[in-house]
Amino acid sequence: MRNPVAAYRLLRQMRNDVIYIVNQPDLYQCKKYQNESDAKLLEIPQLEDLDGAASGLIRLQEIYKLHPEDLTKETFLNADEAYNVGLVAYDEEKFQHAFLWFLYSLDRLTEYSNTDEEELLHYLSSSVYHFGSLSVAIYFSQELLNLDPSNDEARAQLNRLLHLQRNPDIFTLNTESSNYEALCRGEVDERRNPDIFTLNTGSSNYEALCRGEVDERISKRQRALSCRYSTGGGNPRLMYAPVKEEVEWDEPRIIRYHDIISDREIEILKNISRPQVNIERTQTHTLGNSPEEARVSQKIADATGLSMETAETLLVQNYGIGGAFEQHIDALMSDVEIGGATVFPKSGVAVQPKKGSAVFWYNLLRNGEVNWNTEHAGCPVLMGNKWVANKWIHELGQEFRRPCSLSEWE
Repeated sequence: MRNPVAAYRLLRQMRNDVIYIVNQPDLYQCKKYQNESDAKLLEIPQLEDLDGAASGLIRLQEIYKLHPEDLTKETFLNADEAYNVGLVAYDEEKFQHAFLWFLYSLDRLTEYSNTDEEELLHYLSSSVYHFGSLSVAIYFSQELLNLDPSNDEARAQLNRLLHLQRNPDIFTLNTESSNYEALCRGEVDERRNPDIFTLNTGSSNYEALCRGEVDERISKRQRALSCRYSTGGGNPRLMYAPVKEEVEWDEPRIIRYHDIISDREIEILKNISRPQVNIERTQTHTLGNSPEEARVSQKIADATGLSMETAETLLVQNYGIGGAFEQHIDALMSDVEIGGATVFPKSGVAVQPKKGSAVFWYNLLRNGEVNWNTEHAGCPVLMGNKWVANKWIHELGQEFRRPCSLSEWE
C-alpha cells in the first residue's frame, strides 16, 4: 500500500471488524463459526502491530519534519485514530509529536468518538509541559477543569502548574510559550506558519539527507560525475549488450548499474518473498538457491567483475510503514514516490531508488580496512513502497579480481 496513513487505518479496521464479528452473540453461538473466528482472531493485526504502525508514522513525522495535517492530506484520520498515534508518541517520550497528534484529535472529536475529551485534555497538558511550555500546560489544565469542575486530580495538577509559574527559578519558561497560547486560543494557525512551531527532530546529517537538504558543494561535485556503457572489463556476455554504468559518487566510489534486473525477475523475487512479509517496518527474506537468484547473481558478477562463489544469497527486503534500514549491492526492485533514499551521512550523498537498477560500492579498502565513509542508511518511505534485494559479496575469493594493497590509504 503506497500511503502509510491508509495502511495504518487498514490495520486498525481489520482488527476492529474481526473483533466486532466475534463479539456478535447471534453469529458466535455456532460452534463451527466460533472455531473459525478464534483462528482468524490469531491472524489479525495485534495491538503491538498497530503500535508499530503508529510508531512508523511518528518516524516519518520526525525525519521529514511533518505535521499531522501534512501526513493526512490524502487519507483522513479520525479523532480515535489520531489519539492512539499520540499515545504511542507519548510512550516513546516524543512529546512534541504527541502534542500535535492530540491537538489533531481534539479538532476532530465528535459525539461518535470513543476518545474521552477529559483524557485528551490531560495528555495535551502533560505532553506540552514535558517539552517546556508551562503556560500552555496551564491552559489545557484549566480547560480540563472547566469541562469537569469536580475533577480533583485536574484541580491539583492545575495548582501545581500555577505554583511553578509563580516560581520561575523552579521551572524555566519557554520563551515561545505565547505562540502556543495563541495557537490554543485559535488566534494563530501555527500549522500554516512553520516559523512559529518547529519540530525538534535533531539536525543529523542522516535526517537532512533524507529530506533532500544537500550541500551545494555536493551538488556541483555530482554534476561533474559521468556515466558510460561498460563491458565489465571485456566480459564476453556484455560485449554486445553492455551494462549502463553511472557514477553516483567518486569517493567513496558508488556505482549504479541501470536495468540490471528485469520487471519479470522482480515480480518473481517478490512473490517468493511475500509469504515471509509481516507488518514490521522492514521485512527481510533470504532467498535460497533458486534459478532467479542465480540469474541475478550472474548479472551482478558480469557487471562488477567479481566472483560470486563466496557471496551470500540475495536478501529481499520490503520497507513497511516508516520502515528504514539504519547504518548497513542493493538491487532496487521498485520506484518510490517520496522518500526511501539510501544515504551516506559521512559523505553527504543520497542515492534515490530506481526500479531495476543496482547500486554498488566497496565497504573495504584494498588494504582490508573498513571504509567508514560507506556507512549508509535507508530513509523511511513517505509515499509508495520500497522493495530491495541486497547482495553481500565477500572479500575472500576476490584476490585476483581486486588485488590487495599495502598502502594504508587505499
